[in-house]
Amino acid sequence: MSGHELRELFLSFFEKKGHTRVKSASLIPESDPTLLFVNAGMVPFKNVFLGIEKRPYTRAVSCQKCLRVSGKHNDLESVGYTSRHHTFFEMLGNFSFGDYFKKEAIEYAWEFVVEELKIPKERLYVSVFKEDEEAFSIWRDHIGLPEERIWRLGEEDNFWQMGETGPCGPSSEIYVDRGPEYEPERYLEIWNLVFMQYNRDEKGQLHPLPKPNIDTGMGLERVASVLQGTKTNYEIDLIRPLIAFGEELSGIAYGSHFEKDSSLRVIADHLRALTFAISDGVLPSNAGRGYVIRRILRRALRHGYRLGIQEPFLHKGVELVVEIMKEPYPELVQSLSFVKSVVRGEEERFINTLRKGLPVAEELLEKAEGGVLSGREVFTLYDTYGFPLDLLEDMAREKGIRLDMEGFEREMEEQRERARKHFKIETKEVKPIYEHLKEIGKTSTFVGYEETKKDTHVIALIREGELVSELRAGERGEVFLKETPFYAERGGQVGDTGIIRTKEGLFVVEDTQSPTEGIIAHIGYVKEGFIKVGDGAYAHIDEERREDIKRNHTATHLLHSALREVLGDHVRQAGSLVADRYLRFDFTHFQALTEEEIRKVEELVNLQIIKNQPVMAEEMDYQSAIKSGAIAIFEEKYGERVRVLSVGDFSKELCGGTHVSRTGDIGYFMIVSESSVGAGVRRIMAKTGRWAVQHAFEERRLLKEVSQSLGVSPEDLPQAVQKLLSEIKEKDREIERLKQKLLTGDGLSGIKREELGEVELYYGVLEGVEPKDMLVVADRIRNNSQRAVVFLLGRREDKAFFLIALSRELSVRLSAKELGAVVSKHMGGGGGGRDDLLQGGVKAPEGFEKALEELKAVIISKFMEVRR
Repeated sequence: MSGHELRELFLSFFEKKGHTRVKSASLIPESDPTLLFVNAGMVPFKNVFLGIEKRPYTRAVSCQKCLRVSGKHNDLESVGYTSRHHTFFEMLGNFSFGDYFKKEAIEYAWEFVVEELKIPKERLYVSVFKEDEEAFSIWRDHIGLPEERIWRLGEEDNFWQMGETGPCGPSSEIYVDRGPEYEPERYLEIWNLVFMQYNRDEKGQLHPLPKPNIDTGMGLERVASVLQGTKTNYEIDLIRPLIAFGEELSGIAYGSHFEKDSSLRVIADHLRALTFAISDGVLPSNAGRGYVIRRILRRALRHGYRLGIQEPFLHKGVELVVEIMKEPYPELVQSLSFVKSVVRGEEERFINTLRKGLPVAEELLEKAEGGVLSGREVFTLYDTYGFPLDLLEDMAREKGIRLDMEGFEREMEEQRERARKHFKIETKEVKPIYEHLKEIGKTSTFVGYEETKKDTHVIALIREGELVSELRAGERGEVFLKETPFYAERGGQVGDTGIIRTKEGLFVVEDTQSPTEGIIAHIGYVKEGFIKVGDGAYAHIDEERREDIKRNHTATHLLHSALREVLGDHVRQAGSLVADRYLRFDFTHFQALTEEEIRKVEELVNLQIIKNQPVMAEEMDYQSAIKSGAIAIFEEKYGERVRVLSVGDFSKELCGGTHVSRTGDIGYFMIVSESSVGAGVRRIMAKTGRWAVQHAFEERRLLKEVSQSLGVSPEDLPQAVQKLLSEIKEKDREIERLKQKLLTGDGLSGIKREELGEVELYYGVLEGVEPKDMLVVADRIRNNSQRAVVFLLGRREDKAFFLIALSRELSVRLSAKELGAVVSKHMGGGGGGRDDLLQGGVKAPEGFEKALEELKAVIISKFMEVRR
C-alpha cells in the first residue's frame, strides 16, 4: 500500500464513521503562543478541546502536516541517526469533541488496523496508563485481547500532553510485533489513542475538561513502513526517492556506511521540512520560526558537505518533494518556484558564510591555549558564523586541539534560555465575551457582496467589554446585527464604515471587525437618541468609501499577477493592506525593482483595466480551487469551501473580499513607491481611481512649478537639473579651494600672535569653518613653530567648537587637556584628544575672552615654574 493510498484509506474509513474530513492546517499555529510549529494533529483543534471554540461537527478526521524541531518534541538532533525520527511528518488522526469516548475510539482503531490494514491480530499488542482500569477492561473484555498483550505503563509512556500546559490525558498505544529480524525495534508503536480528559495549567495542576474528548495520532510514515516492510521510515515510497537524489549527487550508495546513510537521511528529511515550511510562509531568518528553518537548511547543507557535495544542491531537491507530495497538497505546485529561489539564496549565503568562517576557525585553533579551544569560542564559530561543528572537530583533530564541548553546551543552554525569554508569537486572542455571543447564537450573516444597505435588527450590544441592553447618545460601543452589509476587516481589507439607524437613534460605525468566525462587531458611537437590543435597524455603509476599497482590492490581485509575470513565479504575496485611499502590497523578491520593471508592472495592470474584463467570483472546495490554479495566500486561513476570484486568464486567487464588477471600474492604477521591508520581502504602495488621479495631478503641479522656476519645459527638466547639480558641485569645489587658500595663506593674518616668554600663543575666531578646517590652520602654525600653543574658536551656523593644539616639544611640559579644562570652565562643553591636541564643542562661545585670559595665565605660570 502506497503512502497516498494509506492516507486516503484512513480519511475515508472515518468519514464512513460519521467524521468530517478536515484539511491540514498550516504548519504555523494560528492561535497558540506556546508553539513555534504545529507538532501534532490535535493542535488545530486545541481551542475546541478547551471548550472555547465551537465547530459545526463533533467528529473530525484529518491528515495534519507536522514539524517537530523545538520545545518538548525537539527531534532535530536525532533526525538521520534513528530509523523513525523526522522533522516533517504527517499525522493521521480521528477526533471526538464531547461525542464518543474510550470504547468507540478503541473499537474504531482495532477495526481499522485489523480489517483495513490487514495486520494479523496475533502480532498486535497495546499499552495503557497503569491507573486507567477502564481502558484495560475495554481491551481485555470487549476487544478480547489477552492480558499478557496489554502492558500497563507509567505517566512517561502513557499520559500524553501537547506541551508544558494545555489539554492532556491518559493514553493507549497500539504496537506491532514485526518479528525478531527487526530487533531492536521489534515492537513498533503505530497508533496513540489519547483520552483527553484534563487541561494542565501553568502550575501543573489538572482540571477536567468541559467534555471528555478523543485525540488519536498515527504517524503516516511509520505505518507505511510496516505495510511496505521497510527497515526504517526512510525507505518508504514517499521518502526513498529523496535518498536516491542524495545518492546521485554524492555518488555514495545508501546502505554502505552508517554515517553516510545518516547524512543521506538528513538531506531527505530536511528537504521535506524546508519545502513545506517555506511554502507555508516561513522564511529563513535569525529569530523565531525563521531561525529554526535556517538551522534545518544549514544542517542539511553540512551533511551534504560531509558527502562531498560542496555546491548549492538543496534547491534542486525541492522539485522532487513537490512531485511526490503534490497529489494531497496541490498548493505546493504554486509555491515551487518561490521555495526553490528562497532555498537557493539561503544556500549561497551560507556557503559564503562558511568561506568567511574558515579563516576565523583556523586563527582560533592556532591561538588555542593549552591545546584546548574554549567553549565560548566554539559557540561563537557555531552561532555567529554558522560554522559546522563536525567540520570544526575535523580541523581540530588535524591540529591536535581539543574542543571544550562542555563549555559549548553551557553556552548553548544560555542561548536557549535567552531565546525562551524573548520568544513571542503574535496570536489572535479572542475575548471570552465574543465566544459567549457565539455560544448563545448571536451570530451575523454578511450580505455585503450584493447589498450596501439592509433592513435588519439589533441582536446584541457591548459597552466597555460588557453586554448591555441599550446604548445612549454619546456612548461608545459595539452593535451586532442579524444581517449586515458591513464588511469586517480581514484578508488585508479594512472594515467598512457607515451608519445604523433605528426608530429612536443613530449609530455611527467607525470600524467593523470580526473577532471570531460568525461574529461581526460594528464599532462606533451613538450620535442621536438610543439603540436597544431587538430594535429594527437600517444599516447603510459608506458607499463611496467601499467603492474606493473595491478598486484597491481588485488592483491588488492584478498587481500580484503582474509582478509574477515581470519578475517570475517566485513572487508570492507576503502581506497586504487594502484601504480606501491606497493599497500596500508586500511580496517575496530578493532585490529592488528597477525603474523599467516598475513601469512594466504598471503597464500590465493598466492594460487589464483598459480591457474592462469581468471580475468573477465562484465558490468551490479548497482542493478543487488549488488544482484549478487559484493562488492561496500565506497568512490566510481557509476552510473547506473557498471563494475564488478570477479576472480572465490574468488572475485567479482565493479571496473573501469585496471587488469591482469589471476591471474598468478601477479607472487608473499608479505605483507610488517601492521599498524593502526585510530580507527577501519588498513593498509596493499604490493608488487607484480618484486617489491615483489626484496624486497624478499633484505630481504634475510640482513638475510645472519646478520647470517654471528653472525656466525650462517639463521635457527638458532632467537635463536642467543635471546641469544645475554639476554647477553646484563645481562651485563647492571652488569654495573648498578658496577656503584652503585662505586657511593656509593670507587667512592667517586674522589670527593673533602673542609672545609669552618661551611660548608663542596663537589665537582667534574663525567664521564659517568646520573643525577639520581649524586643524589645517593649527597644523600649519605648528609646522612653522616648535613652541606654539594654538587656541581657536570656530563658528558655523548655530554651532561652535574649539581647538587647542601644542607643538610636540611643548606637550612634554604642558598638556592640551589641562588647557581644555579652562575652556570648559568658561565656555561649557568639552572634547577629546591627545596631550598635544584637543577638539570639542562649546555651549557658550561668548566666554572666549575670559578663557583666553586664563589660558595666558596658566601658560605663564607653567613656564615660570619650569624656569625656577
